[in-house]
Amino acid sequence: MDKQQLETTARAMVAPNKGILAADESTGTIKKRFDSIGVESTAASRIGYRQTFFTAEGANENISGVILYDETLRQSISDGRTVPQALNDVGILPGIKVDTGAKPLSGCDGETVTEGLDGLRERCQEYYELGARFTKWRAVYKIAEGQPSYACIIANAHALARYAAIAQECGLVPIVEPEVLMEGDHSIEACENVSQWAWSEVFQQLYYMNVNLEGMLLKPNMIISGSTCETQASVQEVAEATVRVLNRVVPPAVPGIAFLSGGQSDILATEHLNAMNQLGSHPWELSYSYGRALQAPALAAWAGQEANAPAAQAAFLHRARCNGAARTGSYTAEMEAAPAGV
Repeated sequence: MDKQQLETTARAMVAPNKGILAADESTGTIKKRFDSIGVESTAASRIGYRQTFFTAEGANENISGVILYDETLRQSISDGRTVPQALNDVGILPGIKVDTGAKPLSGCDGETVTEGLDGLRERCQEYYELGARFTKWRAVYKIAEGQPSYACIIANAHALARYAAIAQECGLVPIVEPEVLMEGDHSIEACENVSQWAWSEVFQQLYYMNVNLEGMLLKPNMIISGSTCETQASVQEVAEATVRVLNRVVPPAVPGIAFLSGGQSDILATEHLNAMNQLGSHPWELSYSYGRALQAPALAAWAGQEANAPAAQAAFLHRARCNGAARTGSYTAEMEAAPAGV
């Protein structure tokens, strides 16, 4: 493990005005996205869609890295370059999702533990050779009566820490993603309590596993009201609660927080990030690692037609620029009124 290289890569992933594009949808998930626009999901259509983002001129101004799916990492774009090569050519770091998904946690009805540790070292070694320089592993926790359980908290924190240690051993920066799901009618206070518990245990386990904190990133949820809660917290309340919990549990050694959007609308995810960065200085960079919140307008514009690629790229670049501005707290509603691509 080259600690200096890991730390340099981690800092580059949260460079000023930049964030990460999550394009690591599984084959099943992207099929659902394509179904929504009436497009058949094939290997060709998937790379045709994704290369729209990878080849968007100027994307590197606000995108530092892209999380890829196994299939995508091995594909080539239309000009023959491999996806990692195409990203590297424009100064964007290629990354890879390495977990194998959330599976039922025995003895804990309705809860899950993320699997994929078996063979992970060998997969990470191969991914490094293929050009990846960072990884991602997602654990999920739902808020319900009696949930999350202690078993769910511990099992997922332990798996995240073991994953992070293996990734670093193989020269890859681990993105550690403990996501408290927003589905449910819980209050923002409940989300705050569960998130603090889950994240605290994650960092305890990272310590046990000797993970280099300077060479990793945290990808957490924002502290937010449940999606069906009658009282939805304001943008300012979300920002204050999220930063409050981060201050309580995330060591200053961690270079950056790359928030997931977690089902928020694209604009709301930008507003929340902007409000957090307006609260003053923090020991870590507050950045983004969005999937749908960067892609949704572009997917609608693309609609499966290669001729629509310029419109899709403009929509994507617009969202990237808005989130880049939110990195410094300089995003405004007026930016949404500007034509995409301007």
